[in-house]
Amino acid sequence: MGEPPEQHKNAKEDLELCSHSYRQPHPPLFYPHLHTSSPPRHSSTAALHSSGTLSKTSHPSSSNSPTVVMDTTWNIYQMLYQLMVMVLSLGQGINAMPVPTNVPLCTATETAQYSLTFTGKWTQAAFPKQYPVYRPPAQWSNLIGVTHSSDYHMWQRNEFASNGVREFAEKGEAWMLMKEVEAAGERIQSVYGILSAPAVVGGTGQMNTEFEVFARHSYLSFIVRIVPSPDWFVGVDSVDLCDGDNWKENVSLELFPNDAGTDSGFTFSSPNFETIPQDKITQITSSFPSHPANSFYYPRLKHLPPIAKVMLTKIKKTNQIISLPVEPTQSNQLPTGNEIEDTLINTPLDCEVSVWSPWGLCKGKCGDSGMQHRTRYILMHPANNGAACPQLEEERMCFPDNCL
Repeated sequence: MGEPPEQHKNAKEDLELCSHSYRQPHPPLFYPHLHTSSPPRHSSTAALHSSGTLSKTSHPSSSNSPTVVMDTTWNIYQMLYQLMVMVLSLGQGINAMPVPTNVPLCTATETAQYSLTFTGKWTQAAFPKQYPVYRPPAQWSNLIGVTHSSDYHMWQRNEFASNGVREFAEKGEAWMLMKEVEAAGERIQSVYGILSAPAVVGGTGQMNTEFEVFARHSYLSFIVRIVPSPDWFVGVDSVDLCDGDNWKENVSLELFPNDAGTDSGFTFSSPNFETIPQDKITQITSSFPSHPANSFYYPRLKHLPPIAKVMLTKIKKTNQIISLPVEPTQSNQLPTGNEIEDTLINTPLDCEVSVWSPWGLCKGKCGDSGMQHRTRYILMHPANNGAACPQLEEERMCFPDNCL
């Protein structure tokens, strides 16, 4: 039947080149959904030979028409070629999470062990407004954290919370968050280790844990839910424990409340009120959200006092086993020089009252003046030398209406 036209031969070569390129194994980091199998074959009943022609037995009616046979062959090549280009284009559009290039490089040669101490500072003196004393009282959930590289974030301010962070911030359920962490570790190899610490029953208790970091995964992130609350939490996002080729000896951070942006409740005990559409994670301040009903709304303060703090201390490597005394002694009670003395914080809470009621009926004899009253009631009692409550009752002179 003769050689196919030059454009047909070129199309076949392009197809074979494209097919060969497609069959090359791609790293799952960049093309996680592509398979290494050969491209799909055309489902036509015609048998496609390597010579670029169709078998005469497949299409008897076309045996006397070489032009029809070659057009059919060209159409098949064209369809398969376009399919290959489309599949490869889709594959190239799926990229890995970009790796930041402006972060300092950690060149530490050894791993490091750290102890983490979380301390709650959520007291009624520091946060007197609507302080939860029962059902449930002020407390902290368990701590969930990860050590990771710079291209991973468990959570970020001014970004949307993941479903896992949402479930943890609203309900304290960590299952979905752990699934997200595991998936990130498998997909982009960004997560090195997972750490946890038990819950704290009370607003001022402590929890402790230990973890390990190394040069490629020198960052720490964690989250602790504020209980009770709509979707509020504290935590750290991507704290780098490496400084060049050294590990930092001590890191102390004050923690402030964050709003996950998934529930619109204003108070610690607010019922579920889903935020639609979802907001981004924001830090709660003394003036934001700017609603008087908000449990952290203290308009007289420039800044909220820290509600918790975390201390990260590098554990010194030693082969000696030291037995610490069980009872406190003078030597182990001396400050190390890195400790910060906690001062008692008393946040002033001003009295809050309702609006005035309407004026009551005018009471008096016909023809004479009378008196009428109105009242208001206390919404929030003052605390810690806050402003005292104003007058709760007023009266004024009036003249009775509709006298007979």
